[in-house]
Amino acid sequence: MLRLARHFAALSVACLGFTATSLIAQSGPPSSPPPSDEPVVSQPAPSQPSAAKQSHKDNDKPINQSAIHNASIWQDPGDISSKDMYFGAGGQAGQPAPPFTFVSEDMNGTNPKFNARDANGTRWRVKLGTEARPEVVASRLLWAVGYYVNDDYNLHIATVQGLHMKRGDKLIHDGDQIIDARFARKPGKDTKVAIWEWKTCPFRDTREFNGLRVMMAVLNNWDLKDVNNAVYTNKKTGRQIFLVSDIGATFATNTLETSRAKDKGNVNSYVDSKFITKTTSTTVDFGTPGAPTGALLKSGGILAADYFHRRGFEWIGDNIPREDARWIGDMLGQLSHQQLVDAFRAGNFPAESIDEYVTVLENRIAQLKAL
Repeated sequence: MLRLARHFAALSVACLGFTATSLIAQSGPPSSPPPSDEPVVSQPAPSQPSAAKQSHKDNDKPINQSAIHNASIWQDPGDISSKDMYFGAGGQAGQPAPPFTFVSEDMNGTNPKFNARDANGTRWRVKLGTEARPEVVASRLLWAVGYYVNDDYNLHIATVQGLHMKRGDKLIHDGDQIIDARFARKPGKDTKVAIWEWKTCPFRDTREFNGLRVMMAVLNNWDLKDVNNAVYTNKKTGRQIFLVSDIGATFATNTLETSRAKDKGNVNSYVDSKFITKTTSTTVDFGTPGAPTGALLKSGGILAADYFHRRGFEWIGDNIPREDARWIGDMLGQLSHQQLVDAFRAGNFPAESIDEYVTVLENRIAQLKAL
């Protein structure tokens, strides 16, 4: 059925003629995705830079293979069963400290964002909207099994002095109050130097790289554009870390939908989504990431460019060695029921949806462990 749907989708796009061609021309080639939602890595300019200048400032160019050295994509997580899944990698002491002061708006990405400074002088990138909850939970789970993440927190209510934004007016209350906002801080004292590409990742075909692919399926992270990956470096040690830095398109569907309310942080979509789609004696395929066939058809072909671009991500969830998928399952299996609950509590998900999320997640972990 999926193969048939793909052929039908491709046919419908072909029939659009000038409409699809015009859309692609306006949207730019698939190899030029929009900038990512990255935590603050440098001092803001006095005025809002253009999209091109800000993309350059945030170092959104792929890392040159010759510049890779002392690199890591995973570290031994230690005692997983003792991890604090509520406060995560930054810990309780690393929480954002009010009061907050607005610094500048960030126009990159699709979600309203801004840079702020807390009472300790720490810089944060604050994201509003549908990604703010799931991104925090996703960071907790990736960190638990040894992958690098930003220090993410979700603040249910926060007041930001001097808040002034062009986007997201509906998400701001009483002029300076925000609700369920994600506060992100880059790892340690590292600096972002580039992005990394899935197809040319220096860790490709390793157990750790394959494990990261499995985690994307566990989380239903369908937005796997290369620009959502980051390379950070520590100037003192020279160490480079590779991470998936934008993980907000999670815990909902397997792919892009026409409604943001369905494809990010939607428990009903997560419950109904596919996980393992195929197994052989040596490999396993997952439902995430999937091409947005349904969205393409519902849009009448308007999402043609996005459809063909995202079809190029599907390999990330396919042909993963069973033993590598089982390795991730064994690590996730060390998390207790309460730890999983705490991860979703950290994202400020409603209590009634947390039980459903955890039930699905525990079922997925069991499937991985049984491979």
